[in-house]
Amino acid sequence: MTINEQQNKIIDEFALFDDWMDRYNLLIDMGREIPAIDNRYKVKDFLIEGCQSKVWLHPCFNGDIITFTADSDAIITKGIVSLLIKVMSGRTPEEIISAELYFIDSIGLRQNLSPTRSNGLLSMVRQMKLYAMAYQTQQKQT
Repeated sequence: MTINEQQNKIIDEFALFDDWMDRYNLLIDMGREIPAIDNRYKVKDFLIEGCQSKVWLHPCFNGDIITFTADSDAIITKGIVSLLIKVMSGRTPEEIISAELYFIDSIGLRQNLSPTRSNGLLSMVRQMKLYAMAYQTQQKQT
């Protein structure tokens, strides 16, 4: 499934609910579904700066694709990072770098988050893309 196909799937899932309380519940459920991050990655090196809550994001690069795991101490934030993982994990660095994440606005996520959570969302996206840029550079050097 491509990044855009995954984004469209998320848009369709959120479209089933008109009320934002129901959408928040869906987001919380999605956060519960992501695989747990290994506790050894719950350290400062993997903590995302700029988030109101604590969010740990760990990338794993096998030479071709990047797989992300994450956790947060806040249930809504964990749901947000789970959406990003659904879209960006299992992709090449090039796919992640060039991804236009239109689903965020399409489902109304940015508009329905507090300003600090919205900043955290941007920080998560930025960090994922920074990891992809670093791995892309590493790829070119080998």
